[in-house]
Amino acid sequence: MSATLMKRMLTEPDKRLLWKFVYNFGYKGMLSIVKFQKRLKRGEYFPAFLFLSVTNACNLACQGCWVSQSNPPKQISPDTLDNVITECKALGSCFFGILGGEPLLYDGLFKVFEKHPDCYFLLFTNGTMITDAVAKEMRRIGNISPLISIEGLETVSDVRRGGKGVYEQSMQGLANCRANRLVTGVCTSVCKSNISDLASEKFVNQIVALGVHYLWYYIYRPVGPNPSPELALDAGEITALRRFIVDIRLTAPLVVVDAYWDDQGKALCPAAVGIANHISPDGYIEPCPPLQFAKDNIGDGTGLYKLFNESAFLENFRRMSCKTSPGCIIMEQPEQLAAFIKDEGATDSSGRGTLLAELGRMRACCSHHQPGQEIPERSWGYRFAKKNWFFGFGAYG
Repeated sequence: MSATLMKRMLTEPDKRLLWKFVYNFGYKGMLSIVKFQKRLKRGEYFPAFLFLSVTNACNLACQGCWVSQSNPPKQISPDTLDNVITECKALGSCFFGILGGEPLLYDGLFKVFEKHPDCYFLLFTNGTMITDAVAKEMRRIGNISPLISIEGLETVSDVRRGGKGVYEQSMQGLANCRANRLVTGVCTSVCKSNISDLASEKFVNQIVALGVHYLWYYIYRPVGPNPSPELALDAGEITALRRFIVDIRLTAPLVVVDAYWDDQGKALCPAAVGIANHISPDGYIEPCPPLQFAKDNIGDGTGLYKLFNESAFLENFRRMSCKTSPGCIIMEQPEQLAAFIKDEGATDSSGRGTLLAELGRMRACCSHHQPGQEIPERSWGYRFAKKNWFFGFGAYG
């Protein structure tokens, strides 16, 4: 951590919120990894982190989004959401990624968060609904970090998000977060139309000036009913993105996040490793958010631990995925993925009923697995953290 980043973290966020971030997310998050590893050694399985899509409602229509809105919207009931969080806490998992749709369209979301002050919630949002009042409520509750998706600058953002003035609205959301001294992040799905703008030192400096404390880069995946495969990065662009991430970490006064490479720059799939899984608005347990097939549902009356630990579908997916590639199987091997889903007899949990057909139309494209082009971490802090708390866990042999 640079001296400038340390100063920013100590002076910009509300001190109570900073403590929640450091303790609930940082310290307890590391403990959840330790418990996850111990379970693996005993031949048991329960993910260290859960991603929860609380609703499929959204106010935008983005390219490459896997979520299909319904009328009325589907959503996890507040009681079910509360029970999931409670069960996870009992197993040492206290960090949750909250997705949608747009999760701020979920009524009663903050009431659930407030019931669990010992947990931490990363709120994946487009930022357009973060008014000053919403930001004040997040500050009051204290255990929420808004992660605002920026998919391009003014013109590109509107095309990517299917809206008007989206960039300006997201920037206003960031301003409201800064005014209320929240620990705030920005994430971006890097694709051909935005890589030159967003994977740049200029963009990093711009969002630092807007009060952003961490920046999460991930690779665009051409999935969903509007996949836009022409936006997928090629091998050279992915390698350039990885090099940019590694280099900017040395100087940027914010945390630069990626979840797909280990300390040596080798590719990882979080779902194949088993560190995280996803629960859909219908309660289906899926390997990851864009892979909307499942055979297990949290509403069947079985406890979460039993569901995860005894899920043959999740175990078979991890085994098959690890044997196929450490990269993204959706991107690299859509035909093999479709064959696996058919063999398993898994349910299409998207609500569209068209996912197998969508996979059949996909053409294989590059993912973050680029053999021979691995770029190790240069920052000792990131290298240490990845080596100890986010790596292959032996999954790839």
